[in-house]
Amino acid sequence: MCGIIGIVGTKPVAERLVESLRRLEYRGYDSAGVAAQIDGKLERRRAPGKLRELEAVLADHPLPAATGIGHTRWATHGAPTERNAHPHIAGRVAVVHNGIIENFAELKAELQAKGRVFSSDTDTEVVAQLLDETLNDGLEPVAAFKATLDRLRGAYALAVLVGGEQEVILGARNGPPLAVGYGDGEMFVGSDGLALGPFTNRVAYLEDGDYVVVDHHSAKIFDHAGLPADRPIKTLAASAAVMEKGNYRHFMEKEIHDQPEGCQRTIAAYVDTLTDRTAVPGGLDFKAIERIQIVACGTSYIAGMMGKYLIEKLADLPVDVEIASEFRYREPALNAGSLAIAMSQSGETADTLAALRYCQAKGMKSAAIVNTVESTIAREVDVIWPIHCGPEIGVASTKAFTAQVSVLTALAVAAARARGRIDEAEEQRLVRVLLEAPRLIAESIQLEDAVRGIAVEVAKARDVLYLGRGPMYPLSLEGALKLKEISYIHAEGYAAGELKHGPIALVDEHTPIVILAPFDSYFEKSASNMSEVMARGGQVVFITDPDGERHAPAGARVVVTAPRCDPLIAPLVMSAPIQLLAYHVALQKGADVDQPRNLAKSVTVE
Repeated sequence: MCGIIGIVGTKPVAERLVESLRRLEYRGYDSAGVAAQIDGKLERRRAPGKLRELEAVLADHPLPAATGIGHTRWATHGAPTERNAHPHIAGRVAVVHNGIIENFAELKAELQAKGRVFSSDTDTEVVAQLLDETLNDGLEPVAAFKATLDRLRGAYALAVLVGGEQEVILGARNGPPLAVGYGDGEMFVGSDGLALGPFTNRVAYLEDGDYVVVDHHSAKIFDHAGLPADRPIKTLAASAAVMEKGNYRHFMEKEIHDQPEGCQRTIAAYVDTLTDRTAVPGGLDFKAIERIQIVACGTSYIAGMMGKYLIEKLADLPVDVEIASEFRYREPALNAGSLAIAMSQSGETADTLAALRYCQAKGMKSAAIVNTVESTIAREVDVIWPIHCGPEIGVASTKAFTAQVSVLTALAVAAARARGRIDEAEEQRLVRVLLEAPRLIAESIQLEDAVRGIAVEVAKARDVLYLGRGPMYPLSLEGALKLKEISYIHAEGYAAGELKHGPIALVDEHTPIVILAPFDSYFEKSASNMSEVMARGGQVVFITDPDGERHAPAGARVVVTAPRCDPLIAPLVMSAPIQLLAYHVALQKGADVDQPRNLAKSVTVE
């Protein structure tokens, strides 16, 4: 969600803060700001909109200092205006914050009763006001900070400047991530490793309840009880190259085109190419698992649905998939013999983390399918299954989705073999099929010119329906989600067999119907649904394969022919056309593809 950076530096800080904030744009934001101390006095520069607006403010009103904090805000409490942009200042205190202070109204009323005057509509300002009030009571800055944290209820990552403490930043974490970067005579705090990437690759991650005092040469970390805490310093792999768009217009376009290489990297981590056998890390005994419970949100939830189809069909192992934000609140019945799998690209999704902890409290073993192996979710599970696709910058997930599905496919094959549902020869055949996926995804991406033409017409629609059967049903949900996310066209995905149970009422000559139907065991039924739609004037976009094209009913407005492939990897191969369709429709609509309105890349609060 919001992005945080703090620098205790040796040279001018404003430009460096903005450089780091630019790396955090992928999280989504609607305002930005920086603050620093100049001669012991706090000053800030803020602007609604994109970072270029903040840069314009800084050009007119420079901020000459070597220590400062910066923030990109995604509005929760209060509109995205300058007065609500971070940093917030109260007296001697400047604060940037990612998260939600749940008891801010109570604290605000208490402070107002003491004569405190608030200048914003945000929950964050209460942190600055409360800390300044505590300092005025005579406590030293670190003690006042700890006392303030003890009053807060909710989720937060904080970076704080205190007037008079010229070369110190205070930080804290409870829920949303916060990392400390170690430099040469300089120190940093930031939302993640990408934020710190321009300055250092030596990073320590705060744990929930930690707070930290950062100066030029050190970071003193304390746990929730105020006791010194030792958090390991890790050396991060260089990632600057993946932060560049290269010849692509948008990160989303680049990440769609990255998928063949990304999936190859993912699959290679889960199979032994010398023996054509699965090689799933973690040493989990699938024979001992009675059931799998997948918890996830958004695109990760849809990938989990795909995993359900794969694992139940191949391994005969029951799988439940639930939206994490609903899961723990309904108090589900769970079995300690089950495996909980948390799926999250960032590994910091608050609802997924909460659902995972709920499962763990019930005695379940736990695993994580994540992109960030140093994330909170990854650190709290028994087994980590990384997706290895590299940083994904576009808010709308593409390569992370196919990487997640690749991992789940490999897990399904491994579980099937371990549970005796397939023999070694079939395992080897399926692994060889999986190894074909990167090449076939590349061929599928070559359909971009055809998809671009379809997008011109789809962009005129008010509503779009996506239909699919079997594994194509989750993929239809993903196609609809992508279109909604970045083009702002209303779209819905349905199981094609449900067409007559309501959705067919929406079909008319103005409604494009995207039907996903490779030539598999579901094809005959899907073709029947296609005929029903066309009989009612629906404008069908039929995404299939060469055999499906040959057997399809006549009358589709457009047929997109993806490469022929084994049903095992059809969801991977057919993902690119639906991603490209959403992308090119968004271009036609003039939308901000990489940073769609109201969305954030990493949803770190509930």
